[in-house]
Amino acid sequence: MNPPLSTSLTRRQFLSRSAAAAGAIAFPCIIPASALGRGGRLAPSERIVMGGIGLGGRGSYDLGVMLGQKDVQWVTVCDLVKERREAAKNTVDAAYGNKDCAAYGDMRQMLAERTDVDAVLIATGDRWHALASVWAMQAGKDVYCEKPACLTMAQGQMVVDTARRYGRVFQTGAQRLSEPHHVYAIEMARSGRLGPIHTVYADIRWRDGLRRDWLPAEPEPPRDELDWDAWIGPCPWRPFNKGYLRSGWYHFHDFATDVAMWGAHTVAQALAGLDMTQVTSIEFEYAGPDATMVTRLSNGVKLVLFRVTGSVWDPCEYWHGACGERFDGPEGWAAAADGYARTEVSSPSLLLDYQKVLAEYTARTQRPLSHVRDFLDCIRSRRSAVANPEVMSRSMNICLAADICEALKRNLKFDLGKAEFVNDPEANRLRSRAMRAPYTA
Repeated sequence: MNPPLSTSLTRRQFLSRSAAAAGAIAFPCIIPASALGRGGRLAPSERIVMGGIGLGGRGSYDLGVMLGQKDVQWVTVCDLVKERREAAKNTVDAAYGNKDCAAYGDMRQMLAERTDVDAVLIATGDRWHALASVWAMQAGKDVYCEKPACLTMAQGQMVVDTARRYGRVFQTGAQRLSEPHHVYAIEMARSGRLGPIHTVYADIRWRDGLRRDWLPAEPEPPRDELDWDAWIGPCPWRPFNKGYLRSGWYHFHDFATDVAMWGAHTVAQALAGLDMTQVTSIEFEYAGPDATMVTRLSNGVKLVLFRVTGSVWDPCEYWHGACGERFDGPEGWAAAADGYARTEVSSPSLLLDYQKVLAEYTARTQRPLSHVRDFLDCIRSRRSAVANPEVMSRSMNICLAADICEALKRNLKFDLGKAEFVNDPEANRLRSRAMRAPYTA
């Protein structure tokens, strides 16, 4: 309650208060230009308030890109590793010239407390992608999640269902779906300029298998420096070993996938050039350990999951560079990969409409040729992102089905609509992994 008003006012008090009021009129407080929307920044009410979860490695790159967006206001960061969360906080503070960015070691606390946050970037290790996305969407946040967005088909469906139930925008970080030279290759296939596509190649990068063992125990660091139990998250518990850190986990089945590690990009790129509404199933042909795998879509298109056996930058017969895809039709082929200035094609004539095709794409889809920008625009419009949950789940299911084909060492048929293997209970059991409590949806 306010204190009661005095019934009398001395002359000295009256003059003092009058002078203060006059001073307030003559000398208003100084408001930063950025708060008014000047200086190239939007007013706070127009900004997208963001936080980040897991900001080492790829996450630090994404953070830098998003900080460069004028309609984004970054307010909080979260990382289980103290060194990384402090580095991320310092990056944000340096960008804004203050010390306002909050740093958390527990994403659950951040999601619960920061009700002001509109969207989050999730760039944790792969084992956390799906669950962190689900928790964030349940907390009312839109999500940009790095790839691969799940370790299992069940996790991918969990993301799809949560985004739909809570009405959230979700973009998986398959950024080549928004890069001009990839978009052009996709549009050449989609538009029929290559004729009916009969074969598509997707780079899944050669890997020397995934280890099924685990590393010996080492003394755990202090919990404030690294919360090891939370680092493992929903995966099977394993003793601490520093060999898992700084992407060492990448080589272990407990924490990673095989085909999906690279195919999370390229299978999505390959499917984008095809009319997937006409595809009901896909057949996988087992070709031996770590070999190129040929799959056949129910519409007759052959999807080749091509393994590059040397450096990812070594030229191959389909592309040079990493994360490549190629579309083959009776009128020629089009291919793209990292490092390309333009799409590569079988004939120079196929490049004559390069700018026109890209302009038609942006006009038809109303999407920018920027993955982050597409995500931010979709937050405002509430439309689905280019790499939305359904796109993510479909491409990941194909990658994960290929992993299961290799694990079982036999041919398999997968029903894309039902997201299950046809007449194969053993294969169907491998569509999910147990999630360790309390790290469950």
